[in-house]
Amino acid sequence: MRKVRDYDAELKALGDKARQLKAKRVEQLGQLVAATGADALDAETLAGVLLDAIALEDAGAKEAWRAKGAAFFQRRGRKGRGAAPIDGAEPDAQPGSDAARGSSATSD
Repeated sequence: MRKVRDYDAELKALGDKARQLKAKRVEQLGQLVAATGADALDAETLAGVLLDAIALEDAGAKEAWRAKGAAFFQRRGRKGRGAAPIDGAEPDAQPGSDAARGSSATSD
């Protein structure tokens, strides 16, 4: 006889896992903002920079930002200042966050 599946319990477990992953991502983004020094900007300025980065269609500029972001993560890894939680989000994983990394790094 087949084992009966509890779909409600499985859906609840998946929902819980999704909430945990989202919370972890939000935490890592906050760590990234702090690590780049972008937390010194007021929220409106930071939001404006990120919105401009997302809207920008210049692939060359976005690639330059991506390269700066990659260099930032490599420098942090060599210094050993606890970059591991932030490095969990690979620079190539989220195109929108690539622009954000580079744009906030240029405001230093």
